[in-house]
Amino acid sequence: MAQGTEHVLAEVLAGVVRVENVPPESHFFDDLCANSLVMAHFCARVRKREDLPSVSMRDVYGYPTIRSLAAAIDAAPLATKSPPKPPPPPPEPGSTPRYLLCGALQFLVFVAYCALAGVAAGRGYEWVSTGSGVVEVYTRSALFGGALFAGACLLPIAAKWLLVGRWRETEFPVWSLAYLRFWTVKALLHANPMILFVGSPLYVQYLRLLGARIGPNVTILSRVVPVCTDLLTIGADTVVRKEAHFLGYRAIAGRIRTGPVTLGRDVFVGEKTVLDIGTALGDGAQLGHASALYDGAAVPAGEHWHGSLAQPTDVDYVRVPPARPSAPRRAGFALAGLAHVLLVYTPLAVGGSYLALTELPTLDVLLDPGSQDLGSPAFYGEALGVSLIGYLAFIGFGFATVAWLPRALAPLVRPDRTYPLYGFRYGVQRTVARLTNIKFFKWLCGDSSYIVGYLQSLGYDLSHVEQTGSNFGTEVQHETPYLATVGSGTMVADGLSIMNAEFSATSFRVSRATIGAHSFLGNHIAYPAGGRTGENVLLATKVMVPLDGEVRSNVGLLGSPPFEIPRTVERDSRFDHFKQGAEFRRRLAAKNRYNLRTMGLFLCVRWLHWFALSVVAFGAIDLYGGAGVAGGLVIGAAMVFALVFSTCFYVLVERLICRFRPLAPQLCSIYDPYFRWHERLWKVPSNHLVVFNGTPFKNVVWRLLGVRVGRRVFDDGASITERTLTTIGDDSTLGAHSKVQAHSQEDGTFKSDRIVIGSGCTVGTGALVHYGVEMSDGAVLAPDSFLMKGEQMPAGADWGGNPAVERQS
Repeated sequence: MAQGTEHVLAEVLAGVVRVENVPPESHFFDDLCANSLVMAHFCARVRKREDLPSVSMRDVYGYPTIRSLAAAIDAAPLATKSPPKPPPPPPEPGSTPRYLLCGALQFLVFVAYCALAGVAAGRGYEWVSTGSGVVEVYTRSALFGGALFAGACLLPIAAKWLLVGRWRETEFPVWSLAYLRFWTVKALLHANPMILFVGSPLYVQYLRLLGARIGPNVTILSRVVPVCTDLLTIGADTVVRKEAHFLGYRAIAGRIRTGPVTLGRDVFVGEKTVLDIGTALGDGAQLGHASALYDGAAVPAGEHWHGSLAQPTDVDYVRVPPARPSAPRRAGFALAGLAHVLLVYTPLAVGGSYLALTELPTLDVLLDPGSQDLGSPAFYGEALGVSLIGYLAFIGFGFATVAWLPRALAPLVRPDRTYPLYGFRYGVQRTVARLTNIKFFKWLCGDSSYIVGYLQSLGYDLSHVEQTGSNFGTEVQHETPYLATVGSGTMVADGLSIMNAEFSATSFRVSRATIGAHSFLGNHIAYPAGGRTGENVLLATKVMVPLDGEVRSNVGLLGSPPFEIPRTVERDSRFDHFKQGAEFRRRLAAKNRYNLRTMGLFLCVRWLHWFALSVVAFGAIDLYGGAGVAGGLVIGAAMVFALVFSTCFYVLVERLICRFRPLAPQLCSIYDPYFRWHERLWKVPSNHLVVFNGTPFKNVVWRLLGVRVGRRVFDDGASITERTLTTIGDDSTLGAHSKVQAHSQEDGTFKSDRIVIGSGCTVGTGALVHYGVEMSDGAVLAPDSFLMKGEQMPAGADWGGNPAVERQS
């Protein structure tokens, strides 16, 4: 049997690599110079053979020759094929009239919200402007700002109880009236200023008001707001870390399913995790970082699980001793945070801006309500001056604040020392983290040589820097920059989160996190303090960095939980000659010059946007004219116009950069002129698209950006990096925080290819679809999964995991 299996596998692989025969002892990567893309195609062809069991990428890396793979298949089928299933029924097409009606009603809800906000803002500013003197303006600003803050916080609660009542375990189609109520509550929750209090007891209390059953001494650090709060149960002394997803619903095949998420007492939920509906963790259970539970999975009491799909482990993820912050400490911390917002930040935002503008003697036209001077050159000249001064002040003052204020505060929190939560030092740590994680400057400098200097100014230890021109991407997070060490020659893609603060439900400490030299980190990685990786390591996209075992060096790690893969392959080293000698210095200098122009373009584009919004805002003030409710409606209309303008503006910017042409698949060096042009696309802001999540308007924007989007696609919050390389079929579902990424960049080699998502497909919450992938009609990708490059999902397939494989029914 072994000879027969060898022969069939060799025949399949020969067809993939286009050779006459494949010796059974030839190593896939070292001898045949294959790569993960080629082997993904091999796995896809094996799956189509009825005489062979399924083979996954994990199997290919574990048995990297035809002989060892065939022996493993014959000894114990790697992934035994289930009995043939009847072909799945075609996805039920959605209703276009219902789709259009829902979009129209969602637009009316948005307009009503803007109108309400405009009326409130107009009347409030009118009242503040009648105050005389700094003290009275401050008092009125605090009262008005406090009322506005309270209204924005209470509106989602009122909408939830009026429109939904108690969330129950149910299912309903998207674009229905039930969905409209669901979306309205979700949108209001996401626009809620209480998100500022994540990590505070005040946020936990707010979730209780929304119906969540949460015990005492619970700490929630994730900014991902749960929607179906009545279905959320969290026991006492539990901690939920940053970027954990526990939404209480799941979007699949054009329907919304709600279900419970249950966490017991003393539970730990790690960073970048997904808890699907129907999942539970028993008392004292732990779920490690970069892990997921779905399909109703339950972690028994006291057990530790990790991975996607999660499985038992011996790793203890709570590594900081407990403390016992008192009830007065918790209450005092919550009240102090609320006081800062109501008595400092809000009055400064309202009264400070008012006083700053009114004290400028030259703004006679801008600040003259009802003057009807919108057509005068003076109006636009004053708006130009105000926007330019404000923009430059933001950049200069912002950089000085980010670089110096956290550095002055950092010595107050000592490394490797345990502190109780909700005290002074906890507040200091939160302030340092928030200030040094401001996205603007990382976005400006990322994907260029200049990000190195910026991160060093924050406090990163980058050892002896070996400049590559792409040492870091635009999205790098940390808990503290002063305990982040990255070795020489290491390159980091987007989405790195350095977890150099450890938490229990009652205490925290900061510790150094060290990433070894000459390594490469892919996208969306959470790297913890104490990560067991050394030098010259490839950490693949969404990999779970291990905290146990030997220190991994000179290898690659893929998956969650991770397994070893080759550090590099021939395809990724073909451009190594560009990294040496005079040729490298010439190409790096050219890249630096181009990146510097890109940064200048970024600043100019952002300022033009700032200037345009300034014109809109001052135009609304000019038309307001003290006209009461009617004037407030003008302000609300200006808010709607500002969103439409921002969307069209950045669509135009991206299309101009692309010269109104679609991208083409690429394989080139990062020192190739094409790559530095492609990097320019990543500088175009897209954060405004979050407003369109869950609405038909998101599909309109995607089409304007070049995505080939079918009819009635439900996008609950996906990001698509290369729009013109992506095709999405009719009635597909893209889950919240999912990513469709048509590129990768490893060790100086840039690769991009098309992605095709068929009709009726589902991409789960937090899942990532890589380049070269084809999902056939009706395929389902489970939450938090990583669908690797080149994979081909058959019609109606149900895959999950990291890397994703077919799930057994």
